[in-house]
Amino acid sequence: MSDTFWALVPAAGVGRRMGAAIPKQYLPLAGSTVLDLSLQRLLEHPRIQGLYLALSADDEWWPGSRFAADSRVQRVDGGAERCHSVLNALQALSQQAETDAWVLVHDAARPCLRPADLDALIAAAATCPDGALLGLPVRDTMKRSDEQGQIRQTVERNRLWHAFTPQMFRLGPLYQALRQALEQGQLVTDEASAMELAGYRPQLIEGHADNLKITRPEDLALAAFYLQRQEEGRCA
Repeated sequence: MSDTFWALVPAAGVGRRMGAAIPKQYLPLAGSTVLDLSLQRLLEHPRIQGLYLALSADDEWWPGSRFAADSRVQRVDGGAERCHSVLNALQALSQQAETDAWVLVHDAARPCLRPADLDALIAAAATCPDGALLGLPVRDTMKRSDEQGQIRQTVERNRLWHAFTPQMFRLGPLYQALRQALEQGQLVTDEASAMELAGYRPQLIEGHADNLKITRPEDLALAAFYLQRQEEGRCA
């Protein structure tokens, strides 16, 4: 079996909930941009062979990225939904990588991924044939509401997790699982969901809570705080 690792980042979305004039992945953060910081965390890892980046066909901001001319980054066209972007990138990657190569799919808006968490995920490849993903056990009380926002049920939080990225799977099985999900009309919101539908049981690897996904304006300030704390920890 192959022990090579590739990264894949879907970044074709516009992030409407941010209410910004540009896609959220290009917003400034810690002297860089959200996307560049997310890419940097992946490209700095010595086990990752290269990275496939799915962008909107009319993306006008990518040429200004610090990685736009990096030979390790291959741009592909994104799709209407995240799952379409990932499938397009997997199809392109399959022209270069073997079907049993590992693929780590990471959100473009998660710039605070810790190198130690990435190490732990990659190490899990040795013992998790169905793949693995970073996550965090739920600590809050969980509620399910109706359409009006009124509580209908308290959800048992035992063994309930927040799913993070990266999510790591073999190239061939992930490609087939995503195709099958789409053929069934399932617009899955993460890769683990497609693998689950195909009968796989991915392993959850506990990461750190600061691996947040930037979704709302206040998340930028929180991400800046986390990045500063991580930098202080490295320098301590």
